Amino acid sequence: METELLKLLLPSNLVEQFELIRIEQQTDGYHLYLDQRNRPPGEYEGHKLESKGFVDQVTLRDFPLRGKACFLHLRRRKWCDHTTGDTVYSSWDSVAEGTRLTAEFAAFLKEFNR
Repeated sequence: METELLKLLLPSNLVEQFELIRIEQQTDGYHLYLDQRNRPPGEYEGHKLESKGFVDQVTLRDFPLRGKACFLHLRRRKWCDHTTGDTVYSSWDSVAEGTRLTAEFAAFLKEFNR
């Protein structure tokens, strides 16, 4: 049930890739904290990957919730590829280029401002 509710509130790709850790209501709006699930990127199938924690947290603005600002605090995972020795990350297409907005919210604002 929680996942279905999150799909109504958040960009669908985030619900699939991230786990909601906590929600805080602050004076400036709602802050949702999400950690990427420990699912290695598909393009590294067959490689021996080990999760090595998270990269620095990124904060994005998303559609307002109940008339208040919504901030998404995302922590993306990083993995050590024991096959190549490299550190790998999943692809990142949730952020509109040159912004700190979710891609969906940026597209909405762009259309709204026409």
